[in-house]
Amino acid sequence: MKTKKLGIILNGVTGRMGTNQHLVRSILAIREQGGVVCGDTLVIPDPILTGRNEDKIRALATKYGVERYTTDLDAALADPHNEIFFDASGTPYRIGFLEKAIAAGKHIYCEKPTAVSFDEALRIAVVAEKAGVKNGAVQDKLWLPGLRKYQLLKEQGFFGKILSVRGEFGYWVFTGEHQGQPIQRPSWNYRSEDGGGMIVDMHCHWRYVIDNLFGNVTRVFCKAATHIEERVDEDGKPFKCTADDSAYALFETDTGIICQFNSSWNVRVRRDDLLTMQVDGTEGSAIVGLRKCWAQHQSTTPRPVWNPDIDSPIDYYDRWVEVPDQLAFENAFKIQWELFLKHVVNDEPFRWTLREGAKGVQLAELSWKSHETGAWVDVPAIG
Repeated sequence: MKTKKLGIILNGVTGRMGTNQHLVRSILAIREQGGVVCGDTLVIPDPILTGRNEDKIRALATKYGVERYTTDLDAALADPHNEIFFDASGTPYRIGFLEKAIAAGKHIYCEKPTAVSFDEALRIAVVAEKAGVKNGAVQDKLWLPGLRKYQLLKEQGFFGKILSVRGEFGYWVFTGEHQGQPIQRPSWNYRSEDGGGMIVDMHCHWRYVIDNLFGNVTRVFCKAATHIEERVDEDGKPFKCTADDSAYALFETDTGIICQFNSSWNVRVRRDDLLTMQVDGTEGSAIVGLRKCWAQHQSTTPRPVWNPDIDSPIDYYDRWVEVPDQLAFENAFKIQWELFLKHVVNDEPFRWTLREGAKGVQLAELSWKSHETGAWVDVPAIG
């Protein structure tokens, strides 16, 4: 078997997500396992870290043993050894980086949202397609263990006809105003001018989750809110929140399944996980979490009787069976990275393209339009 060292530009990975999920748990993990088999070639990732702050990228490279780093992105793009460009920079800067990389003939892989507007997201997808470079957008949640267990139940016909989905996402993000309770999300998340906002963040996820698991989104009704108007930043300074921190949405699909997703940074969790989706069907239901999935069949469904004058005799957490782990689940980001590497090197199928990423940006925009108009908004199909 041939061995190939594949140069990968990792741009803007000094943030939490870029460092943990893409650098450490994906690219370095693939390298540490000895690479990934792509046809008759064993591919060994050879990352180069790029960014504007040399101190940050040097510190990151030193900490994790990455040999190559630079602030000169143009030089990294000019090097033919580097065949893939990955971007995890701030969303407002992404299109400029992607345009440079496409012009340099690099294959493109990037975080979501792929742009700040749908027009730009679709345009950059078309630019990549016309240039003939392979391209992809991160859609990691599709490979989470809980969602994969749901897919198994669905494929086995467990649900009968699926009727509806109720998704609850979020947790309490501390404002930073109380000593001993520091913020646990970057302050830019709460400033729209820096690309922050719940809708632009999470509706990009909900689009590919719903499209792939339940049916293509055809209409949306959404209400956004900025429940907490002032927070404290990383330097301890108060700032005005200009982005939405919560979104309450209904999505219709072409399969007739109604999906409701509540997303908020202002909720205290009393559920099984930070994300849960209750999927109800004629023959069975499931509670789908990030890593676990519980199922209840029609044959074991209790028979409640309405009587608010006494404590319920039914334990509603009973009669749910956890779907067991029947294989070892790897990191979701790593799985998609390996699929993209196989796509680049061996031309294996990869459907999670920049065009698919543009659909998430489209849904975020139309969700905002629904919020502003107070009406249902159609979601046109993208070819």
